[in-house]
Amino acid sequence: MRFVHSHYAYAFWLVLVIVLFFTLVYRNKKAAMRKFAKGATLREISLSVNFKRQIIKAIIFIFALSLCVLSLMRPQWGFKWQEVKRKGLDILIAIDTSKSMLATDVKPNRLERSKLAVRDLVKKLKGDRIGLIAFAGTAYLQCPLTIDYGGFLLALNDISASTIPRGGTSISSAISVALKGKGGHPKENKALIIITDGEDHEGDPEKTAQKANTEGVRIFCVGIGTKEGDLIQVVDEYGKRVFLKDEAGNMVKSRLNEDALRKIAFITGGTYVRSSGAEFGLDLIYDERLSRMEKKEIKAEMSKVYYERFQIPLWIALMLLFIEPFISDRKKA
Repeated sequence: MRFVHSHYAYAFWLVLVIVLFFTLVYRNKKAAMRKFAKGATLREISLSVNFKRQIIKAIIFIFALSLCVLSLMRPQWGFKWQEVKRKGLDILIAIDTSKSMLATDVKPNRLERSKLAVRDLVKKLKGDRIGLIAFAGTAYLQCPLTIDYGGFLLALNDISASTIPRGGTSISSAISVALKGKGGHPKENKALIIITDGEDHEGDPEKTAQKANTEGVRIFCVGIGTKEGDLIQVVDEYGKRVFLKDEAGNMVKSRLNEDALRKIAFITGGTYVRSSGAEFGLDLIYDERLSRMEKKEIKAEMSKVYYERFQIPLWIALMLLFIEPFISDRKKA
């Protein structure tokens, strides 16, 4: 036996409270009668009341209530194997983890704000496979395409500015990793979302984007940061927060480079969105573009389909609640 909504088991505490309430009421009623009358008078009053039936009525009500809670928990036992066909998209999220993503022109910083937005995107997914790529000077497939959204979120939580040891920003590496891990499914259900400030220092992202276009991968870019930019704060070897400096000793200021991201998106027929404080842009990309892309059958697999058994305790509870009012707690003359 398994329970779909096992958290409803906490409602049994309410049943326990009701049991205690009935117990106190019964004891107080007996005590009140003893104070009101004694001896023959008490026996005379008691002749009209069947206390055993009152207890039975209370037990029936409590048992029916317990069965209702059990029904809410949706018990299941027994199953059959059924072929489940799933349709959806393959969505790869590539997040820039270079030190420039630590700039705080977007609060709390560019990287943390990006991770929050991706978590919100996952809530919208229904059957789509999602994967994660972390990139800086090179790129790494942090989480392969999966429908295990919980596992994906664990991988997302783990990425930081130190995930990729090699410094710099190589958008072309992120696209190349996406092409390697895209699998052999139809072209129409492939999407790569790149979240970055656009400061590409290595490779040729436009050339790589053209290759992605020929392979049917549509790229969507989210530019995070401001044109004015901000200084980059890092933690030094002593654990103190300091501003990042270049080889000449000057403080490094990171600015959003939108032109490169627009070109990459345009080449593949995707969309470029500039992230703002109120609206990050992933919701717009999903609602306006991804949700309208043709979804292909990704995989048909055998799955256990359990039989619902909540009807059994529910029907018993209803029968008991129907019978309970017909049980009289008065003694026959």
